[in-house]
Amino acid sequence: MQVTIVNHIAEVDSAQWNALITDNNPFCKHEFLNALEKHHCVGEKFGWIPRHVIITENDVLIGAAILYEKYNNYGEFVFDHVWHNAYERHGLNYYPKLVSAIPYTPASGVRFITAKSDENRVFPVLLDSIYKICEKINASSFHCLFPNDEIDFFKKNSLFIRHDCQFHWINQNYANFDDFLANLKQKKRKNIRQERSKVEKSGVSIRQLDGNSATEADWQNFSNFYNQTFLEKSGTPTLNLEFFKDIALTMPDQILLFLADFEGRCIAGSLMFKSDTHLYGRHWGCSEQVDHLHFEACYYQGIEYAIKHGLQVFEPGAQGEHKVARGFVPTLTQSAHWIKDEGFKQPIKDFCEMEREHIQKYMTQVNTHNPYKDK
Repeated sequence: MQVTIVNHIAEVDSAQWNALITDNNPFCKHEFLNALEKHHCVGEKFGWIPRHVIITENDVLIGAAILYEKYNNYGEFVFDHVWHNAYERHGLNYYPKLVSAIPYTPASGVRFITAKSDENRVFPVLLDSIYKICEKINASSFHCLFPNDEIDFFKKNSLFIRHDCQFHWINQNYANFDDFLANLKQKKRKNIRQERSKVEKSGVSIRQLDGNSATEADWQNFSNFYNQTFLEKSGTPTLNLEFFKDIALTMPDQILLFLADFEGRCIAGSLMFKSDTHLYGRHWGCSEQVDHLHFEACYYQGIEYAIKHGLQVFEPGAQGEHKVARGFVPTLTQSAHWIKDEGFKQPIKDFCEMEREHIQKYMTQVNTHNPYKDK
């Protein structure tokens, strides 16, 4: 095995990288990560500096870790402000840290990449390489956010595990949207029908596009909506028009763009991505407010699409208890964390244990409002 650290994923063969991606996850693919780097959506400006770990054997890629050197916690969706503040109070530097995650994307997926048969020999090398990078740059910690099966490896290697909750829609082999509604309690079913009816009667029409059918004007409109959403919330828009156009060109069949038109104007848009089994809701924005349009473009259109195309799970993004009334159920998410400083290990371990208990109680409480009929 040969281990190298690359600062640009373009240095890695895209076909070999993608061959190791499970479920054809769009965010983990070479095209998506490369577009982030190429169009300056990551880098020093935003505090996400690529440090991908690459393992080759006989010049063939056999493993990799999606990895970034971080100088803030923006766009992670696993919040560690408390840890950062504790370090500062003790006169210690929390940054830099190393993070294995997809920037600005709270979606589950592979983070340590290898063939299933190679996990036992590749995963330890990846983790050891990350520890060495931490030592070299004097990083305080390593964090792996929203991983898939790697979480079991991290548990065995004594990383601290954090729990959180998202709201996902699960496909119960529904024949169509009405079949899905039939499984909901009457009040929830009636509410969804009323919301969809109001959008339809408002005169708004929805266009469903992919990377092949969306035009430059469509992407310009959506980019404007995306920027406006962040500006309204005093956030930082990190993605840009050139990024959207790039992924539309390089991974067109994995992109789903819903645009809402009203009286000849495009007034709102919702961007989603899909793997072989999952649909992922990612970004939304609008220039005009229409009652319930957000629910239609971000949830109901996605559910209809997932049913029609046989996708198993719809992850609409982080947070939002309002999703429960619309068919989404509490779903556990996990992250893994390694802390270098011996003095902080026990306090952070205790923090994680208390947080896990809180999340379990929260999910139990939310489940009392389950929108589905009792079986």
